[in-house]
Amino acid sequence: MTPISPEAADGDLCARPFPEQEYLDRLGAVQARMTERSLSSLIVADPANLYYLTGYNAWSFYMPQCLIVPVDGDCHLFTRAMDAAGAHYTAFLPTDRIHGYPDQLVNRPDAHPFDWIAARALEIGVLTDDVGGYVGAEFDAHFFSVRSYLSLRSALKTAALVDSNELVNWVRVRKSPLERAMLHSAGRIAQRVMEIALGELEPGRRQCDVVAEIQHAQALGAQQLGGDYPAIVPMLPTGETAGTPHLTWSDLPLRRGEATTVELAGVFHRYHAPLARTVVLGKAPRRLVDCAEATSEGMAAVLEKLRPGTRTCDVHREFAETIGKYGLTKESRIGYSIGIGYPPDWGERTVSLRPGDETVIEENMAFHVILGMWMDGWGYETSESLLIGPDGPDLLTDIPRGLTIKA
Repeated sequence: MTPISPEAADGDLCARPFPEQEYLDRLGAVQARMTERSLSSLIVADPANLYYLTGYNAWSFYMPQCLIVPVDGDCHLFTRAMDAAGAHYTAFLPTDRIHGYPDQLVNRPDAHPFDWIAARALEIGVLTDDVGGYVGAEFDAHFFSVRSYLSLRSALKTAALVDSNELVNWVRVRKSPLERAMLHSAGRIAQRVMEIALGELEPGRRQCDVVAEIQHAQALGAQQLGGDYPAIVPMLPTGETAGTPHLTWSDLPLRRGEATTVELAGVFHRYHAPLARTVVLGKAPRRLVDCAEATSEGMAAVLEKLRPGTRTCDVHREFAETIGKYGLTKESRIGYSIGIGYPPDWGERTVSLRPGDETVIEENMAFHVILGMWMDGWGYETSESLLIGPDGPDLLTDIPRGLTIKA
């Protein structure tokens, strides 16, 4: 697919990459789920969900902010006053539906922005406090604090404040045609960034120097597609630390004979295509070669199984049985749904490829299949980002799989 052109968007592509109707369709789907759950209002605090529903995009999520969606009628966005102008530029909402709380409420022990937000939302009717009513909130969102919850709970005298259970996240699971185009663009960037990363890994180079090239490439993008910042920084476990996931980098040099796992993402308008590969500088240990070959076979089995109508737990079982033939096991999940991402995570926090998850795979879902084999003092990692097509996976990148050996 080709990236979305400025003519396809309603307004400036840099500010708002989707037409207004796309946001209205998404809001309609959320309100339909709210009706099913008997929710009168929904407090949306996850910045990825704010972006999904309105287009609002700023590094303001470290402060209290939210979108309040009533079960009927228009949603309203509440931010810090100084961020309201940014919302006017990026969100599709009109000015009278963007509200900025005063800066005097920031970082105070005796007051909280959600005191103001709740009072204003009740005043304009976007939040209701009816007897027997239910107001949903994103209790597990990274930026919905305990004090935010307590302020809302105090403001609601009669309605119950309940967990939304990732309601918006589950609406996001199936991607629209415009979203699929975004993911393909993110994949093009991921492809270019990984190619650069693999070329930069050389004995004697400092890890931080390699990461500097990765981050430059992430921002630069690919094929005239400008890159965006990733929800997770590049990860570069090296040598003994390659047996542990989620480590970043140091200023130590890369050493001959050691393996390095590279995990990064290409990002286009907040849509993420993560990708991981493993490189060994010099001769590869036999155990690493054997693990890589078994894992590659496991990846092939997973990609064959990832089809509409298959349960996610069955995909995991296919992988476990494949690597089990070689005496290998993996306790953690082997993948999860992806799409929009903001720090600190690029996963959607919904579908997982693991035992016990019986979600049925549907066309237009997107996954990061991440096969990390973390051992005692060494490790191997490979991954693919993909969309589910009618006949199976549509890979977002085309980087050779398997262990990369640089003599």
